[in-house]
Amino acid sequence: MLAPDSRLAVANDKPVREDGRYVVYWMIAQRRTRYHFGLQHALQRARDLEVPLVVVEALSCSYRWASDRMHSFAIDGMREQQGTFESTPIEYYPYVEPEKDAGQGLHEALAKEACLYVTDHWPCFHLPKWVDMVASAIDVRMETVDSCGILPVRSIEKPFARAHDFRRQMHRDVHDALLEMPLAYPLKGSPPPDFDGFPAGFEKKFPRTDLEALDLADLPIDHDVPPVENAPGGQTEGLRRLDRFIEERLQNYLDRNQPEADAASGLSPWLHWGHVSAHEVFQRVADEEGWDPSAIEGQKATGKREGWWGMSAAAEGFLDELITWREVCFNTCQNRPKDYGKYESLPDFAKKTLAEHADDKRPHVYSLEEFEKAKTHDELWNAAQNQLRRDGIIHNYLRMLWGKKILHWAESPQEAHRIMVELNNKYGLDGRDPNSWGGIMWTLGRYDRAWGPEREIFGKVRYMTSDNTARKVRVKNYVSKYASTGSLFE
Repeated sequence: MLAPDSRLAVANDKPVREDGRYVVYWMIAQRRTRYHFGLQHALQRARDLEVPLVVVEALSCSYRWASDRMHSFAIDGMREQQGTFESTPIEYYPYVEPEKDAGQGLHEALAKEACLYVTDHWPCFHLPKWVDMVASAIDVRMETVDSCGILPVRSIEKPFARAHDFRRQMHRDVHDALLEMPLAYPLKGSPPPDFDGFPAGFEKKFPRTDLEALDLADLPIDHDVPPVENAPGGQTEGLRRLDRFIEERLQNYLDRNQPEADAASGLSPWLHWGHVSAHEVFQRVADEEGWDPSAIEGQKATGKREGWWGMSAAAEGFLDELITWREVCFNTCQNRPKDYGKYESLPDFAKKTLAEHADDKRPHVYSLEEFEKAKTHDELWNAAQNQLRRDGIIHNYLRMLWGKKILHWAESPQEAHRIMVELNNKYGLDGRDPNSWGGIMWTLGRYDRAWGPEREIFGKVRYMTSDNTARKVRVKNYVSKYASTGSLFE
Protein backbone atom coordinates (compact mmCIF):
# COMPACT_ATOMS: atom_id res chain seq x y z
CA MET A 1 0.00 0.00 0.00
CA LEU A 2 1.21 3.46 -0.90
CA ALA A 3 0.82 6.27 1.61
CA PRO A 4 -2.46 8.21 1.38
CA ASP A 5 -2.32 11.27 -0.85
CA SER A 6 -2.95 13.47 2.19
CA ARG A 7 0.39 12.36 3.61
CA LEU A 8 2.45 12.47 0.45
CA ALA A 9 4.32 15.33 -1.22
CA VAL A 10 7.02 15.68 -3.87
CA ALA A 11 10.12 17.59 -2.73
CA ASN A 12 11.70 18.31 -6.12
CA ASP A 13 10.90 18.38 -9.82
CA LYS A 14 13.17 15.50 -10.81
CA PRO A 15 11.84 12.37 -12.55
CA VAL A 16 11.71 8.79 -11.36
CA ARG A 17 14.69 7.00 -12.96
CA GLU A 18 13.06 4.03 -14.61
CA ASP A 19 16.38 2.24 -15.19
CA GLY A 20 17.64 2.78 -11.65
CA ARG A 21 18.75 -0.15 -9.52
CA TYR A 22 16.95 0.48 -6.20
CA VAL A 23 14.63 2.71 -4.17
CA VAL A 24 16.15 4.57 -1.21
CA TYR A 25 14.23 5.24 1.98
CA TRP A 26 16.06 7.87 4.02
CA MET A 27 14.90 7.20 7.59
CA ILE A 28 15.33 10.59 9.23
CA ALA A 29 12.44 11.17 11.67
CA GLN A 30 10.42 7.94 11.97
CA ARG A 31 12.99 5.42 13.17
CA ARG A 32 10.96 2.23 13.50
CA THR A 33 9.43 -0.64 11.50
CA ARG A 34 5.80 -0.61 12.74
CA TYR A 35 2.84 1.65 11.95
CA HIS A 36 4.97 3.61 9.54
CA PHE A 37 3.56 5.32 6.42
CA GLY A 38 7.04 6.21 5.12
CA LEU A 39 8.49 2.71 5.23
CA GLN A 40 5.21 1.30 3.94
CA HIS A 41 5.27 3.71 0.99
CA ALA A 42 8.93 3.10 0.13
CA LEU A 43 8.42 -0.66 0.18
CA GLN A 44 5.43 -0.46 -2.14
CA ARG A 45 7.30 1.82 -4.51
CA ALA A 46 10.15 -0.70 -4.63
CA ARG A 47 7.69 -3.53 -5.32
CA ASP A 48 5.99 -1.57 -8.07
CA LEU A 49 9.33 -0.73 -9.70
CA GLU A 50 10.54 -4.30 -9.11
CA VAL A 51 13.80 -3.15 -7.53
CA PRO A 52 15.44 -3.59 -4.10
CA LEU A 53 14.87 -1.22 -1.18
CA VAL A 54 17.77 0.45 0.63
CA VAL A 55 17.04 1.95 4.05
CA VAL A 56 19.60 4.57 5.07
CA GLU A 57 19.48 5.66 8.70
CA ALA A 58 22.03 8.38 9.33
CA LEU A 59 22.94 10.30 12.46
CA SER A 60 24.69 13.64 12.13
CA CYS A 61 27.11 15.11 14.64
CA SER A 62 26.75 18.53 13.02
CA TYR A 63 23.52 19.72 14.63
CA ARG A 64 23.26 21.91 17.70
CA TRP A 65 22.93 20.02 21.00
CA ALA A 66 24.38 16.78 19.60
CA SER A 67 25.59 14.93 22.68
CA ASP A 68 26.27 11.54 24.22
CA ARG A 69 22.68 11.57 25.51
CA MET A 70 21.02 12.12 22.14
CA HIS A 71 23.43 9.92 20.19
CA SER A 72 23.14 7.05 22.65
CA PHE A 73 19.34 7.08 22.47
CA ALA A 74 19.32 7.17 18.67
CA ILE A 75 22.02 4.51 18.29
CA ASP A 76 20.13 2.13 20.60
CA GLY A 77 17.34 2.28 18.04
CA MET A 78 19.73 1.84 15.12
CA ARG A 79 21.18 -1.34 16.62
CA GLU A 80 17.70 -2.76 16.95
CA GLN A 81 16.79 -1.78 13.39
CA GLN A 82 19.88 -3.50 12.08
CA GLY A 83 18.84 -6.74 13.72
CA THR A 84 15.30 -6.46 12.35
CA PHE A 85 16.35 -5.80 8.76
CA GLU A 86 18.94 -8.61 8.78
CA SER A 87 16.09 -11.11 8.48
CA THR A 88 14.70 -9.39 5.37
CA PRO A 89 16.03 -8.75 1.83
CA ILE A 90 15.97 -5.01 2.58
CA GLU A 91 19.43 -3.44 2.72
CA TYR A 92 19.85 -1.45 5.95
CA TYR A 93 22.70 1.04 5.94
CA PRO A 94 23.51 2.73 9.28
CA TYR A 95 25.75 5.76 9.10
CA VAL A 96 26.90 7.70 12.18
CA GLU A 97 28.86 10.72 11.03
CA PRO A 98 32.42 10.29 12.44
CA GLU A 99 33.26 13.98 12.20
CA LYS A 100 31.41 17.15 11.29
CA ASP A 101 30.31 17.32 7.66
CA ALA A 102 31.78 13.87 6.89
CA GLY A 103 28.39 12.84 5.51
CA GLN A 104 28.17 15.60 2.95
CA GLY A 105 27.56 14.11 -0.48
CA LEU A 106 26.26 10.77 0.81
CA HIS A 107 22.82 11.16 -0.73
CA GLU A 108 24.08 12.56 -4.02
CA ALA A 109 26.37 9.52 -4.37
CA LEU A 110 23.62 7.06 -3.48
CA ALA A 111 21.04 8.75 -5.69
CA LYS A 112 23.15 8.30 -8.84
CA GLU A 113 21.82 4.77 -9.32
CA ALA A 114 18.49 5.14 -7.53
CA CYS A 115 15.04 5.06 -9.12
CA LEU A 116 13.52 7.16 -6.38
CA TYR A 117 14.17 8.69 -2.94
CA VAL A 118 11.60 8.55 -0.14
CA THR A 119 11.98 10.28 3.22
CA ASP A 120 10.02 11.53 6.22
CA HIS A 121 8.24 14.83 6.54
CA TRP A 122 8.97 16.53 9.88
CA PRO A 123 8.10 20.20 10.32
CA CYS A 124 10.74 21.57 12.66
CA PHE A 125 14.35 21.87 13.84
CA HIS A 126 16.97 21.19 11.14
CA LEU A 127 15.12 18.38 9.33
CA PRO A 128 13.14 20.47 6.80
CA LYS A 129 16.31 22.29 5.75
CA TRP A 130 18.22 19.03 5.32
CA VAL A 131 15.43 17.48 3.26
CA ASP A 132 15.28 20.56 1.03
CA MET A 133 19.05 20.54 0.56
CA VAL A 134 19.15 16.87 -0.42
CA ALA A 135 16.08 17.17 -2.64
CA SER A 136 17.71 19.97 -4.62
CA ALA A 137 21.07 18.17 -4.83
CA ILE A 138 19.99 14.72 -6.06
CA ASP A 139 18.98 13.99 -9.63
CA VAL A 140 15.97 11.75 -8.97
CA ARG A 141 12.50 12.34 -7.60
CA MET A 142 12.16 12.68 -3.82
CA GLU A 143 8.84 11.96 -2.10
CA THR A 144 8.22 12.97 1.51
CA VAL A 145 5.78 11.04 3.68
CA ASP A 146 4.09 12.35 6.82
CA SER A 147 3.88 9.89 9.71
CA CYS A 148 3.89 12.61 12.38
CA GLY A 149 0.50 12.10 13.97
CA ILE A 150 -3.12 11.04 13.68
CA LEU A 151 -4.05 13.96 11.43
CA PRO A 152 -2.06 14.58 8.24
CA VAL A 153 -0.03 17.60 9.30
CA ARG A 154 -0.11 19.19 5.84
CA SER A 155 -3.90 18.91 5.54
CA ILE A 156 -4.60 21.93 7.76
CA GLU A 157 -3.13 25.00 6.13
CA LYS A 158 -3.47 27.56 8.91
CA PRO A 159 -2.04 27.84 12.43
CA PHE A 160 -4.35 27.90 15.44
CA ALA A 161 -4.09 30.40 18.28
CA ARG A 162 -6.02 28.24 20.74
CA ALA A 163 -6.11 24.52 21.45
CA HIS A 164 -9.91 24.65 21.60
CA ASP A 165 -10.11 25.79 17.97
CA PHE A 166 -7.67 23.11 16.86
CA ARG A 167 -9.63 20.51 18.81
CA ARG A 168 -12.81 21.47 16.97
CA GLN A 169 -10.98 21.12 13.64
CA MET A 170 -9.65 17.75 14.80
CA HIS A 171 -13.20 16.64 15.61
CA ARG A 172 -14.14 17.42 12.00
CA ASP A 173 -11.22 15.56 10.45
CA VAL A 174 -10.22 12.70 12.70
CA HIS A 175 -12.83 10.12 11.65
CA ASP A 176 -11.63 10.11 8.05
CA ALA A 177 -7.99 10.16 9.16
CA LEU A 178 -8.54 7.06 11.30
CA LEU A 179 -9.87 5.19 8.26
CA GLU A 180 -6.41 5.59 6.71
CA MET A 181 -4.25 3.96 9.36
CA PRO A 182 -0.73 2.79 8.45
CA LEU A 183 -0.05 -0.92 8.24
CA ALA A 184 0.84 -2.34 11.62
CA TYR A 185 3.61 -4.48 10.11
CA PRO A 186 4.73 -2.97 6.80
CA LEU A 187 7.63 -5.46 6.46
CA LYS A 188 5.12 -8.27 5.99
CA GLY A 189 3.94 -9.09 2.51
CA SER A 190 5.79 -9.75 -0.72
CA PRO A 191 9.46 -8.79 -0.35
CA PRO A 192 11.32 -6.62 -2.84
CA PRO A 193 14.19 -8.16 -4.85
CA ASP A 194 17.53 -8.78 -3.15
CA PHE A 195 19.98 -5.91 -3.15
CA ASP A 196 23.05 -6.37 -5.35
CA GLY A 197 25.42 -3.63 -4.25
CA PHE A 198 26.07 0.08 -3.88
CA PRO A 199 27.57 2.35 -6.54
CA ALA A 200 31.31 1.94 -6.99
CA GLY A 201 33.29 3.72 -4.29
CA PHE A 202 30.25 4.55 -2.15
CA GLU A 203 31.09 2.36 0.83
CA LYS A 204 34.72 3.46 0.78
CA LYS A 205 33.80 7.12 0.98
CA PHE A 206 30.92 6.62 3.42
CA PRO A 207 31.79 3.48 5.39
CA ARG A 208 28.94 1.67 7.06
CA THR A 209 29.11 2.29 10.83
CA ASP A 210 29.95 -0.68 13.03
CA LEU A 211 27.32 0.07 15.66
CA GLU A 212 28.66 -2.48 18.14
CA ALA A 213 32.20 -1.12 18.06
CA LEU A 214 31.22 2.55 18.00
CA ASP A 215 32.65 4.63 20.86
CA LEU A 216 30.86 7.92 21.51
CA ALA A 217 34.08 9.34 22.95
CA ASP A 218 35.52 9.36 19.42
CA LEU A 219 32.78 11.64 18.08
CA PRO A 220 32.88 15.47 18.07
CA ILE A 221 29.75 15.86 20.21
CA ASP A 222 29.03 17.18 23.71
CA HIS A 223 30.36 14.60 26.16
CA ASP A 224 29.19 16.56 29.22
CA VAL A 225 25.57 15.49 28.73
CA PRO A 226 25.60 11.78 29.61
CA PRO A 227 23.14 9.12 28.46
CA VAL A 228 20.11 8.60 30.69
CA GLU A 229 20.43 5.47 32.77
CA ASN A 230 17.62 2.93 32.44
CA ALA A 231 16.08 4.73 29.45
CA PRO A 232 17.41 3.07 26.29
CA GLY A 233 16.14 4.18 22.93
CA GLY A 234 14.56 1.92 20.34
CA GLN A 235 11.26 0.45 19.29
CA THR A 236 11.30 -2.45 21.75
CA GLU A 237 11.79 -0.21 24.77
CA GLY A 238 9.18 2.25 23.53
CA LEU A 239 6.64 -0.56 23.09
CA ARG A 240 7.51 -1.97 26.51
CA ARG A 241 6.68 1.39 28.03
CA LEU A 242 3.49 1.59 25.99
CA ASP A 243 2.47 -1.83 27.33
CA ARG A 244 3.10 -0.68 30.88
CA PHE A 245 1.10 2.49 30.35
CA ILE A 246 -1.91 0.68 28.90
CA GLU A 247 -1.87 -2.08 31.50
CA GLU A 248 -0.93 -0.15 34.65
CA ARG A 249 -1.42 3.59 34.22
CA LEU A 250 -4.12 4.44 31.70
CA GLN A 251 -6.98 3.92 34.14
CA ASN A 252 -5.32 6.40 36.52
CA TYR A 253 -4.41 8.95 33.84
CA LEU A 254 -6.56 11.69 35.37
CA ASP A 255 -4.00 11.74 38.19
CA ARG A 256 -1.19 12.55 35.75
CA ASN A 257 -0.61 16.00 37.28
CA GLN A 258 0.45 14.36 40.52
CA PRO A 259 4.25 13.93 40.32
CA GLU A 260 4.14 11.05 42.79
CA ALA A 261 1.22 9.18 41.16
CA ASP A 262 3.26 7.75 38.25
CA ALA A 263 0.22 8.08 35.96
CA ALA A 264 1.65 9.88 32.91
CA SER A 265 2.52 7.84 29.83
CA GLY A 266 6.25 8.66 29.78
CA LEU A 267 6.28 8.06 26.01
CA SER A 268 7.45 11.47 24.85
CA PRO A 269 11.12 10.60 24.10
CA TRP A 270 10.17 7.52 22.06
CA LEU A 271 7.53 9.46 20.15
CA HIS A 272 9.99 12.27 19.47
CA TRP A 273 12.67 9.95 18.06
CA GLY A 274 10.11 8.05 15.98
CA HIS A 275 10.69 4.81 17.87
CA VAL A 276 6.96 4.59 18.62
CA SER A 277 4.08 5.71 16.39
CA ALA A 278 1.24 7.92 17.58
CA HIS A 279 -1.00 5.64 15.50
CA GLU A 280 0.04 2.56 17.44
CA VAL A 281 -0.44 4.39 20.73
CA PHE A 282 -3.92 5.44 19.64
CA GLN A 283 -4.77 1.92 18.47
CA ARG A 284 -3.72 0.41 21.79
CA VAL A 285 -5.97 2.84 23.67
CA ALA A 286 -8.87 2.15 21.30
CA ASP A 287 -8.43 -1.61 21.70
CA GLU A 288 -8.31 -1.29 25.48
CA GLU A 289 -11.56 0.70 25.36
CA GLY A 290 -13.26 -1.62 22.85
CA TRP A 291 -13.66 1.36 20.51
CA ASP A 292 -13.68 1.84 16.74
CA PRO A 293 -14.18 4.89 14.46
CA SER A 294 -17.87 4.17 13.93
CA ALA A 295 -18.41 5.61 17.41
CA ILE A 296 -17.71 9.13 16.10
CA GLU A 297 -19.05 8.86 12.55
CA GLY A 298 -21.24 11.89 11.94
CA GLN A 299 -20.45 13.30 15.40
CA LYS A 300 -20.73 17.09 15.69
CA ALA A 301 -17.42 18.93 16.10
CA THR A 302 -17.77 20.64 19.48
CA GLY A 303 -14.20 21.34 20.55
CA LYS A 304 -15.04 19.93 23.99
CA ARG A 305 -12.31 18.08 25.85
CA GLU A 306 -14.59 15.52 27.48
CA GLY A 307 -17.32 13.20 26.27
CA TRP A 308 -16.73 13.49 22.53
CA TRP A 309 -14.97 10.18 21.89
CA GLY A 310 -17.33 8.00 23.90
CA MET A 311 -14.46 6.48 25.87
CA SER A 312 -13.64 6.50 29.57
CA ALA A 313 -12.69 9.86 31.08
CA ALA A 314 -9.10 8.67 31.56
CA ALA A 315 -8.76 7.56 27.92
CA GLU A 316 -10.28 10.80 26.65
CA GLY A 317 -7.92 12.80 28.84
CA PHE A 318 -4.97 10.97 27.35
CA LEU A 319 -6.20 11.36 23.76
CA ASP A 320 -6.52 15.09 24.31
CA GLU A 321 -2.81 15.17 25.11
CA LEU A 322 -1.84 12.72 22.33
CA ILE A 323 -3.83 14.41 19.58
CA THR A 324 -4.99 17.91 20.51
CA TRP A 325 -2.01 19.23 22.41
CA ARG A 326 0.66 17.25 20.59
CA GLU A 327 -0.66 17.97 17.13
CA VAL A 328 -1.52 21.64 17.60
CA CYS A 329 2.23 22.06 18.12
CA PHE A 330 2.96 20.22 14.87
CA ASN A 331 0.37 22.43 13.19
CA THR A 332 2.19 25.58 14.37
CA CYS A 333 5.58 24.32 13.18
CA GLN A 334 4.11 23.34 9.83
CA ASN A 335 2.34 26.63 9.21
CA ARG A 336 4.86 29.00 10.80
CA PRO A 337 8.11 27.39 9.62
CA LYS A 338 10.26 30.50 9.97
CA ASP A 339 9.28 31.65 13.45
CA TYR A 340 7.45 28.88 15.38
CA GLY A 341 10.09 28.96 18.11
CA LYS A 342 11.01 32.63 18.10
CA TYR A 343 10.00 35.05 20.83
CA GLU A 344 8.64 37.43 18.20
CA SER A 345 6.00 34.87 17.17
CA LEU A 346 4.16 35.07 20.51
CA PRO A 347 0.57 36.37 20.52
CA ASP A 348 0.27 40.14 20.49
CA PHE A 349 -1.25 40.27 23.98
CA ALA A 350 1.71 38.34 25.40
CA LYS A 351 4.38 40.46 23.73
CA LYS A 352 2.57 43.65 24.78
CA THR A 353 2.06 42.73 28.42
CA LEU A 354 5.56 41.26 28.86
CA ALA A 355 7.06 44.41 27.32
CA GLU A 356 5.03 46.58 29.68
CA HIS A 357 6.44 44.67 32.64
CA ALA A 358 9.97 44.13 31.32
CA ASP A 359 11.42 46.67 33.78
CA ASP A 360 9.62 45.28 36.83
CA LYS A 361 11.98 44.38 39.64
CA ARG A 362 12.63 40.64 39.78
CA PRO A 363 12.65 39.02 43.22
CA HIS A 364 15.65 36.95 42.05
CA VAL A 365 17.73 37.06 38.89
CA TYR A 366 19.66 33.98 37.81
CA SER A 367 22.05 33.42 34.94
CA LEU A 368 21.88 30.56 32.46
CA GLU A 369 24.68 28.82 34.36
CA GLU A 370 22.85 29.13 37.69
CA PHE A 371 19.63 27.80 36.19
CA GLU A 372 21.49 24.98 34.47
CA LYS A 373 23.16 23.85 37.70
CA ALA A 374 19.92 24.17 39.69
CA LYS A 375 21.41 26.86 41.90
CA THR A 376 18.22 28.77 42.71
CA HIS A 377 16.60 29.44 46.09
CA ASP A 378 13.60 27.21 45.20
CA GLU A 379 14.04 23.52 46.01
CA LEU A 380 11.04 22.42 43.93
CA TRP A 381 12.36 24.23 40.85
CA ASN A 382 15.83 22.82 41.48
CA ALA A 383 14.36 19.32 41.68
CA ALA A 384 12.63 19.76 38.31
CA GLN A 385 15.86 20.97 36.72
CA ASN A 386 17.78 18.08 38.26
CA GLN A 387 15.22 15.64 36.83
CA LEU A 388 15.75 17.17 33.40
CA ARG A 389 19.52 16.82 33.69
CA ARG A 390 19.42 13.30 35.10
CA ASP A 391 16.40 11.69 33.41
CA GLY A 392 16.08 13.76 30.23
CA ILE A 393 12.47 14.69 31.09
CA ILE A 394 10.51 16.74 33.60
CA HIS A 395 7.20 15.59 35.02
CA ASN A 396 4.53 17.11 32.77
CA TYR A 397 2.94 19.41 35.38
CA LEU A 398 6.22 20.54 36.86
CA ARG A 399 7.55 21.28 33.40
CA MET A 400 5.03 24.12 33.24
CA LEU A 401 6.20 25.46 36.59
CA TRP A 402 9.83 25.10 35.47
CA GLY A 403 9.21 27.42 32.52
CA LYS A 404 7.07 29.91 34.43
CA LYS A 405 9.72 30.44 37.10
CA ILE A 406 12.45 30.95 34.51
CA LEU A 407 10.26 33.77 33.18
CA HIS A 408 9.93 35.06 36.75
CA TRP A 409 13.66 35.02 37.54
CA ALA A 410 15.38 35.82 34.24
CA GLU A 411 16.50 39.37 33.60
CA SER A 412 14.03 39.76 30.72
CA PRO A 413 11.33 37.71 28.98
CA GLN A 414 13.59 37.37 25.92
CA GLU A 415 16.36 35.99 28.15
CA ALA A 416 13.87 33.60 29.75
CA HIS A 417 12.98 32.31 26.29
CA ARG A 418 16.65 31.82 25.43
CA ILE A 419 17.33 29.94 28.68
CA MET A 420 14.34 27.63 28.28
CA VAL A 421 15.31 26.77 24.71
CA GLU A 422 18.91 26.04 25.68
CA LEU A 423 18.18 23.88 28.73
CA ASN A 424 15.25 21.99 27.24
CA ASN A 425 17.00 21.20 23.98
CA LYS A 426 20.33 20.38 25.59
CA TYR A 427 19.05 17.95 28.22
CA GLY A 428 15.58 16.82 27.11
CA LEU A 429 15.38 13.52 25.28
CA ASP A 430 12.26 15.01 23.70
CA GLY A 431 13.81 18.44 23.19
CA ARG A 432 13.78 19.96 19.70
CA ASP A 433 10.33 18.42 19.16
CA PRO A 434 7.26 20.44 18.09
CA ASN A 435 5.81 19.62 21.51
CA SER A 436 8.87 21.00 23.27
CA TRP A 437 8.74 24.21 21.28
CA GLY A 438 5.03 24.44 21.98
CA GLY A 439 5.56 23.98 25.72
CA ILE A 440 8.21 26.69 25.86
CA MET A 441 6.04 29.10 23.93
CA TRP A 442 2.95 28.24 26.04
CA THR A 443 4.91 29.37 29.09
CA LEU A 444 5.15 32.79 27.44
CA GLY A 445 1.50 32.96 26.33
CA ARG A 446 0.98 30.88 23.16
CA TYR A 447 -2.27 28.87 22.97
CA ASP A 448 -3.46 30.86 26.00
CA ARG A 449 -5.45 34.01 26.76
CA ALA A 450 -4.90 37.11 28.86
CA TRP A 451 -5.30 36.34 32.57
CA GLY A 452 -6.18 38.53 35.52
CA PRO A 453 -5.31 39.99 37.87
CA GLU A 454 -2.40 41.62 36.09
CA ARG A 455 0.84 40.86 37.94
CA GLU A 456 4.34 42.18 38.10
CA ILE A 457 6.73 40.64 35.55
CA PHE A 458 4.05 38.31 34.11
CA GLY A 459 1.52 41.00 33.29
CA LYS A 460 -1.46 39.17 31.82
CA VAL A 461 0.46 35.96 31.07
CA ARG A 462 -0.64 32.99 33.18
CA TYR A 463 1.11 32.90 36.56
CA MET A 464 2.34 29.89 38.56
CA THR A 465 4.19 29.60 41.86
CA SER A 466 5.98 26.77 43.61
CA ASP A 467 3.93 27.32 46.77
CA ASN A 468 0.62 26.99 44.94
CA THR A 469 1.91 23.96 43.07
CA ALA A 470 2.95 22.29 46.32
CA ARG A 471 -0.55 22.90 47.68
CA LYS A 472 -2.22 21.43 44.58
CA VAL A 473 -0.04 18.36 44.10
CA ARG A 474 2.14 16.18 46.30
CA VAL A 475 5.81 17.01 45.78
CA LYS A 476 7.59 16.09 49.03
CA ASN A 477 8.95 12.77 47.76
CA TYR A 478 9.69 14.26 44.34
CA VAL A 479 11.81 17.01 45.90
CA SER A 480 13.59 14.47 48.07
CA LYS A 481 14.35 12.28 45.07
CA TYR A 482 15.81 15.06 42.94
CA ALA A 483 17.06 17.46 45.62
CA SER A 484 20.77 16.72 45.24
CA THR A 485 22.58 17.01 41.94
CA GLY A 486 25.10 14.34 42.86
CA SER A 487 28.53 13.76 41.37
CA LEU A 488 27.10 13.29 37.88
CA PHE A 489 26.53 17.02 37.58
CA GLU A 490 29.44 18.47 39.54
